Amino acid sequence: MTDTRQQCTGGTMAPTMTTPTHPMTARRRLTWLAVPMLALAGCASAPPAPGPVLSVETPTAWTALDGAVPVPPDGPSAWDVARWWEGLGDAALTAWVQAALQTNTDVRAAQAALAQARAVREAAQAATWPSVDASVGARQARTQAGGAHAVSAGLDAQWELDLWGRRNAAVQASEADERATAASLAWTRVSLAAEVAAAYWDLWSAQQRLQTAQQSLAAQTDSVQLTQWRVQAGLSAQQDLDSARANLEQTRASVAALHASARQALHALNLLAGRPAGAAPLAQPAERAPEPPPAWTLPVPADTLRQRPDVAAAWARWQAAAARVAQADAARLPTLTLTGSLSWQAPRVSELLDPAALTRALVASVAAPLFDAGQRQAQVRQQQAALEQARAALEGALLAALRDVENALVAIASDRARVQHLLAAEEAAAAALQQATLRHRAGLTDLRTLLDAQRSWLAVRSERIAAQAQWATDHARLFKALGGGWQPADTDPVPERSR
Repeated sequence: MTDTRQQCTGGTMAPTMTTPTHPMTARRRLTWLAVPMLALAGCASAPPAPGPVLSVETPTAWTALDGAVPVPPDGPSAWDVARWWEGLGDAALTAWVQAALQTNTDVRAAQAALAQARAVREAAQAATWPSVDASVGARQARTQAGGAHAVSAGLDAQWELDLWGRRNAAVQASEADERATAASLAWTRVSLAAEVAAAYWDLWSAQQRLQTAQQSLAAQTDSVQLTQWRVQAGLSAQQDLDSARANLEQTRASVAALHASARQALHALNLLAGRPAGAAPLAQPAERAPEPPPAWTLPVPADTLRQRPDVAAAWARWQAAAARVAQADAARLPTLTLTGSLSWQAPRVSELLDPAALTRALVASVAAPLFDAGQRQAQVRQQQAALEQARAALEGALLAALRDVENALVAIASDRARVQHLLAAEEAAAAALQQATLRHRAGLTDLRTLLDAQRSWLAVRSERIAAQAQWATDHARLFKALGGGWQPADTDPVPERSR
């Protein structure tokens, strides 16, 4: 075996065997030439790449659960987390999400990237097969002695034997790239659904706060009118009227700002749905506040990591990098190429079918690198560094997935408590406003008390609306962190932590 490897460091030998009359002779020569090359393949075939050694420890449970997700007492719910937006019972939200998944520009770009990756994979697979080219030609030459005419036709075939698995490694890399691109498309859809839901609830929040401000504006307009009558009757001071007018103008200013916020939220929602910013709403948000989803079972961390498309994409990219290391390593070894041709040449086209016009040739060539100043070795090191980079990216994707779920659980638990407290505060502020309004009309309290009650109710109600929108948005972020219910189909599972 040692002598055989030393022969691999030689140059290029290309014995040409023209066989117009003895084709079996060429076949025997080719067989004797292929025997030592197949022996070399048995000695130098590279072993399969081992799985990545990961330093990420997968926890057994979520530390921030704290009752953030209602879990059914008797097993998982039938609610489909894969289409979680439908489970919320909001037809307008479902319409917006479905429209975005069909027409969003990022989704269309990801679909085009997947089509490109499939074409690259098909090209890599096609490169493992022989190639055949056809040619026809005509030649006319003139000399002093006369002219000559000739026509020709031919078939040329070429095939590089994949002795060391270089082309097979290229196919494996392209297949892994295709899986990574498919997972990236799935992650784009998962992220888009969460972004549309967040923009939808931003629009709902802006519209509800605008309605609240308009209600307060109407009440304050009545207060200004009543105060003006009191001033004219000498029952109130001018200062009370000035304070009421100042409070009224502040509310008018907030109404103008909320008008702008509502329009901008609609613009953002239209953009996500692939529509012009100024287009009419596809569907108006419901008047009712977002409600929590029905009880469902929260996946354990290990299942979540398997469900995340971005983690699956990182794992596929590591596989592609490992295949490219093998491809670069095999590129340093000799190559065996077989070429054959059939050519016909005659003075006239009608004579091309004459067997005497046929020439057959079969060529076997072996090429081995002698000196490249370390270029191929550097390419191997380059791919090894890319493999380490892909391993680090895979670990980063795992850690980010765990962080996203923990953060979403913490936020949901905080949102629930915040909404409950603000609902109680709003109820108290509404009761105080009602009492202040009645007492002021009866002349039992001053205007300042009424203005304070109006401002307090407006602030608390606006904060409660914003908190409910944030609570719903954090649920969307949790579904995104869980992978949106996406299930890997033909994608390899995420490797377990190596020990």
